[in-house]
Amino acid sequence: MPPGDPTIAASPEFRLLVECCRASFAGPADGALRGLCRAVDWPLFVRLARFHRVQGLAWSGLRSAGPQVPRDIANVLAADARAIAAVNLTFALEARDLCSSFEKKGLPILFVKGLTLAALAYPEPFLKMGWDIDILTKAGDLARAAAALEERGYARTIPAPGADLRQWHSKRKESLWSRPADAMQVELHTRLADSPMLIPGIGIDSSERRVELLPGISLPTLSEDELIAYLCVHGASSLWFRLKWVTDLAALLHHLQPAEVERVYERSQQLGAGRASAQAFLHADDLFGSLKATRLRETLEEDRVSRNLAAWALRQVGRGPSEPTQTPLGTLAIHASQFFLLPGTRFKIDELFRQASNCLR
Repeated sequence: MPPGDPTIAASPEFRLLVECCRASFAGPADGALRGLCRAVDWPLFVRLARFHRVQGLAWSGLRSAGPQVPRDIANVLAADARAIAAVNLTFALEARDLCSSFEKKGLPILFVKGLTLAALAYPEPFLKMGWDIDILTKAGDLARAAAALEERGYARTIPAPGADLRQWHSKRKESLWSRPADAMQVELHTRLADSPMLIPGIGIDSSERRVELLPGISLPTLSEDELIAYLCVHGASSLWFRLKWVTDLAALLHHLQPAEVERVYERSQQLGAGRASAQAFLHADDLFGSLKATRLRETLEEDRVSRNLAAWALRQVGRGPSEPTQTPLGTLAIHASQFFLLPGTRFKIDELFRQASNCLR
């Protein structure tokens, strides 16, 4: 992290949280966690972990710090980790049944983010926190997919039941479905980016792979290149204000050789991720050193806009444990940054209309 950053990103609590997240996918660095534990405001650390939705990863990382962690803090994080794992088990079972239901009806389905990503990125995937199940299907199968969800007890939450679902999906990437019986939520996607100009080549017909969550539970998701490009755009859409998003990306990059990191970035450009991937790779490097042993940082920083987007992301993730919507103009930087994810006037005009349309919905 840049020295002298005045935000909470420079605090010992945030630096410890980043190191815990790193340890969750790369293993603990000798002495690093213990040293950082000495100057920590532990209640603030817990608040940060919960805000960034990485309590399970924090608990996983802190286990190697031993007695440096107060017992009450260790107990709180351990309880959060158990709760996250329990919820993930219910998600895994529901995802299995959703997959089976869709496939029996001949409906294409891919699972994005969530447990499929966790299984690819982390040694202990059930510690990665999730709120819902994200599925992708074909736009032309929207009505049948909605009916399949309704058969499983889901009701449409966003948009409201009276709205035209097809019209909604023509302008937005997903709808939200909830099941009152157990509070399960599903986001049904027919595309993966808010703007149709971003990653237009990634969709239900993209190359895929199956990921085993548990014995007998194997789910289809995007292949590596497509998944990383998608994660870059997904994080950029919210200016990376949660640490969990960049941690997921850094975890995937950690498993790649330097030449592969460079290749995956180049592939993200072919897939239409634009500056979202430059921002993402620089942000992952700022926090986790993801570009070490590559030439990418020097190359990406040649573009002033990409440098600024990465700096915005670092400031945003370091704003502290408060939702952007809870502070005056808290989402202004998020919306402003989206205009720069692709070069050119056409994209900016399209983005202006897209954001204006969302404000009027």
